[in-house]
Amino acid sequence: MIKQLSQEQSRELLRKCRIGRLGCIAGDEPYVVPVSYIFDGECAYMHSLPGHKIYAMRAHPRACLQVDEIEDDLRWKSVLAFGHYEEITNQDERARALAFLLSRFPQLTPVESFIVEDAGAPAPIVFRIRISRLTGICEGD
Repeated sequence: MIKQLSQEQSRELLRKCRIGRLGCIAGDEPYVVPVSYIFDGECAYMHSLPGHKIYAMRAHPRACLQVDEIEDDLRWKSVLAFGHYEEITNQDERARALAFLLSRFPQLTPVESFIVEDAGAPAPIVFRIRISRLTGICEGD
């Protein structure tokens, strides 16, 4: 039987998961891509090189992040987090966000490292989705 997750259960799943699917509008079509992220209780933080999803969210900043935990066909949880895209351009805030990401994903090379090697390379974008609404459902335990 499918049940609603509480807000706290939904936030806990967002904290626990490492990979989600970021949804946005590109032109007039939905666009969804897998992303690694970290959640601080209010925002999901990510980084990316400039590309399709960044250009899409700059044009249409409403976005969502979907995460799930699936044990089998009858035991799963899913959360949709709706919010707004915000690029982090303040250097101190950007450094804190990158440190936060690296605390969860220590295997990632700091994205700034390759800018020094190639001055012509595009600068990585550090961004967050500021969550305004959560919905969660589950089946099973």
